[in-house]
Amino acid sequence: MKTVSIGLGTCGISAGGEKVFRAFQDELKERPDAFLLKETGCIGMCYREVLVEISNGSGSPRLYGDVTPDRVGKIVEQDVINSQPILEWLVSGENKEVGFFENQVRIVLRNCGKIDPGSIEEYIEQGGYLALKTVLAKMTPDLVVNEIVASGLRGRGGAGFPTGTKWKLTRAAAGTKKYIVCNADEGDPGAFMDRSVLESDPHAVLEGMIIAGYAIGADQGYVYCRAEYPKAVTRLRQAIGQARKNGFLGQNILGSGFNLDLTVKEGAGAFVCGEETALMASIEGRRGMPRIRPPFPANSGLWGKPTNINNVETFANVPWIINHGGAAFAAYGTADSKGTKVFAMAGKVKRTGLVEVPMGISIKSLIFDVCGGIVNDKQFKAVQMGGPSGGCIPATMSDTAIDYQQIPKTGAIMGSGGLIAMDETTCMVDVAKYFLTFTQAESCGKCTFCRIGTKRMLEILERITMGEGTMADLENLSELSEQIKAASLCGLGQSAPNPVVTTLRYFRDEYVAHIEQKKCPAHVCAALLTFTINDKCPGCMVCARACPAVAITGKKRELHVIDQDKCTKCGKCFTVCRFDAVTKD
Repeated sequence: MKTVSIGLGTCGISAGGEKVFRAFQDELKERPDAFLLKETGCIGMCYREVLVEISNGSGSPRLYGDVTPDRVGKIVEQDVINSQPILEWLVSGENKEVGFFENQVRIVLRNCGKIDPGSIEEYIEQGGYLALKTVLAKMTPDLVVNEIVASGLRGRGGAGFPTGTKWKLTRAAAGTKKYIVCNADEGDPGAFMDRSVLESDPHAVLEGMIIAGYAIGADQGYVYCRAEYPKAVTRLRQAIGQARKNGFLGQNILGSGFNLDLTVKEGAGAFVCGEETALMASIEGRRGMPRIRPPFPANSGLWGKPTNINNVETFANVPWIINHGGAAFAAYGTADSKGTKVFAMAGKVKRTGLVEVPMGISIKSLIFDVCGGIVNDKQFKAVQMGGPSGGCIPATMSDTAIDYQQIPKTGAIMGSGGLIAMDETTCMVDVAKYFLTFTQAESCGKCTFCRIGTKRMLEILERITMGEGTMADLENLSELSEQIKAASLCGLGQSAPNPVVTTLRYFRDEYVAHIEQKKCPAHVCAALLTFTINDKCPGCMVCARACPAVAITGKKRELHVIDQDKCTKCGKCFTVCRFDAVTKD
């Protein structure tokens, strides 16, 4: 019997996946034995949701994209019942979109979009919990740590600290009470790696945590997940319950004498709680604010006990490493950056979604080979890596290898994996203002330079985008950046100026244009725009009716005129004109 799988991650649901699922349920009522219907997570092709996979258990499954309820009947009748693919709707299996998967190496995403995330049985069928069984039956904690060290796995949360070293330090710390913590407080704008993995393959993360708990000697753990991820939280709690029921969590796990239990702690959405000491304060019931280190969590973490903290992606790698060996993982990547990296691709690329590529791939290859290039074939301008704590890398540096050595040389950081592509229509001053607006609002306020310094920087950027900046402002931005980096306690403040620093370095001419010419080269900053009507105007009066300021005058079938004194620069006229008669300068 064929299986019909519907992608019901957050991206699939937002695209209408639940309606498609119900449409297939209605078809099943008419033909109850025609197929098996199940939900799955996100396979990564967010740009083609809703995704429906048809599989008969042998051969390559067929994947349909952009599925709507009105297409369901035809898919069932023609493909499910009569085994005739609908070629024009396919995204893989027969043709199309081949490059998206061809250029990936899926370790963390190995089960995403393939299994039902609510079924521990399907996870086990794919080799799930085999690594845990191997560890508890055949490996000492030291051997586990050594295997992770041999893999070269570095923390995927942003800092890139060697995972095996972190485990070794926590294992060696004094004390019998220790904690294992998963940082799932994903807060970067444009980032959705952790959310998608937790929604699509929660047991992989749990298995990695249990193995880590065994390696360091922990008997209690927490998954700190932001409450804005309700689907991830629901599936995590369901998976933890299933793991307990099957003997993978709790007392005397698999008869080994090892005890460990896990709890989900929901965060309230504070970006600063992604910093490990602020995260621990939140778990303890205190206000999420960072503290001075040392002591580091490995020696004094939750409630003063040794604590190991890794992020979702890091833990999801662990079962694969145990099953295949550290050397197999280390075979991917570069000399100092082993394995693969998951990226949430957003912005102006044609194929937005989730990808997993070997470390060392170039920015250009990621943008063009994996993600198909820039939307509408516009000119590639830059990428923002590392979220609001990262920086902008220009297209002229697109041959840069993506790893923990090369990316920092550009002024950006690897970060947790959010990558936003920008084209010629992007204003880099506006980008810097956007990210600084975010970090300024998310500052916990503990450090004066972070709390007040980012506010002063934001005020300068706002003046520049309003056409009120001066050349002295650029020096002030640079000076404030250095002071904030040097005087802030945690990573939020220390990296908050990065978007400004990198845009000043690589796109200084755009700042100068805003200041000296009072123009935004990308035609983005509203205060610096001038809208005029050219001789292509047919006098249809659509723009006049759409103008909220009543700034457009003219008779029907005659050239219209914009009163610049009344114009609020809302851009409505530019948007509604179908004749390219409105010019934006």
